[in-house]
Amino acid sequence: MGAYELIKGEENAGAAALEALHSTEDLETICDASWKKDKPSASAVATRNRLVSLDVFRGLTVALMIFVDYAGGFLPAVNHSPWNGIALADFVMPFFLFIVGVALSLTYKRVPNKVLATKKVILRASKLFLVGLIVQGGYFHGLRNLNYGVDMSKIRWMGVLQRIAIAYLFAAICEIWLKTDDNIDSGSSVSRLDKLQLLLCLVLTAIYTILLYGLYVPDWQYEIPAEGFTTKFFSVKCGVRGDTGPSCNAVGMIDRKILGIQHLHHHPVYERMKQCSIYSPASGPLPFDAPSWCQAPFDPEGVLSSVMAIVTCLIGLQFGHVIIQMKHHKARIIHWAIPSLFLITLACIMEVIGMHINKPLYSVSYTCITTGAAGILFTVAYVLVDVFGYRRPTLAMEWLGKHALMVYILIGCNILPVLIQGFYWKEPQNNLLRLIGIH
Repeated sequence: MGAYELIKGEENAGAAALEALHSTEDLETICDASWKKDKPSASAVATRNRLVSLDVFRGLTVALMIFVDYAGGFLPAVNHSPWNGIALADFVMPFFLFIVGVALSLTYKRVPNKVLATKKVILRASKLFLVGLIVQGGYFHGLRNLNYGVDMSKIRWMGVLQRIAIAYLFAAICEIWLKTDDNIDSGSSVSRLDKLQLLLCLVLTAIYTILLYGLYVPDWQYEIPAEGFTTKFFSVKCGVRGDTGPSCNAVGMIDRKILGIQHLHHHPVYERMKQCSIYSPASGPLPFDAPSWCQAPFDPEGVLSSVMAIVTCLIGLQFGHVIIQMKHHKARIIHWAIPSLFLITLACIMEVIGMHINKPLYSVSYTCITTGAAGILFTVAYVLVDVFGYRRPTLAMEWLGKHALMVYILIGCNILPVLIQGFYWKEPQNNLLRLIGIH
């Protein structure tokens, strides 16, 4: 497979990496049949081969999500704290965003009608955002809590699917409007389109960095329900700029102002920190001297942190452009491996100088190391599957990748575990989940 051909289902491979599109037609067929009111051309019909490494990579990400949900465990990191440092679970979101970007560049290789394509992108992103609200907004109950339904005064506006919808929308619009036909099949390693999008990445990164380190964070308060009908009030003292700790960072402040503190995630990652849990790094009772911010809501998929999520998706676009512009395996591998290693190295340098790898804030160093790791993993998948043709060992991952949204909702959002939990022997606690070791 020397040159990549536009594939059937790449629309599904990109947006439906985690989104409810349910479309399997390739874009050029849509263009011919819908926009030109004609039958698909011979070249469109011939472009039916999938770039299998896309599905395999996406399947590996789903498998990683399942593993960390039910097995857990930290990767070796500079700091094992639940706040700074990096865990195995922290790679799942960037990997999804990265592969969405890769597939988008293939989906929108040619767009005859930009307005129509933009409308479809907005519709798909809206569908995915809505699915995220239903799944993660509080309707479905947990494994140990049979209450369900949504209190609109406390619904969580942001979440994993919502963040992917935002990044998909932004990246797709950039790919549709910030390119000309001259950049397609140019044979150049860096086209004008790449430079524009890389410049956009730098601008977004600069905006994030300026806001994170430059905004003044004042003192703030919050309340939580207590026993009976009482309420506990807490006051958090800040009055600082550039703080990247759990209590006084600009990311949390922006979310409290824009989304409202009652609409944030009520089980923040810092509840597992040593200051907030006697069982740290696991959740547990509060220590007697726990700081006031330990029980405050915080959303790891908030507004400002989503800016760097968009950057991750845009970097994935650049990897997709390499597939289009490079005609040989060796050239593609080199143009993927070198930037990936550079991003990982840059992340390590940032960690040393104090710009810590931080998933809840989606820090710049976190973006670099996770995107670099995604690039390396995608390169390995490409070499094994599309270059050497090792399809059989990766069939399971390929299937997971083709059904990523379904698997995510069924497993990642507890729907399948809750269904399985309904079957028990004599006593509800003797259910199938406990039998297979999932508690």
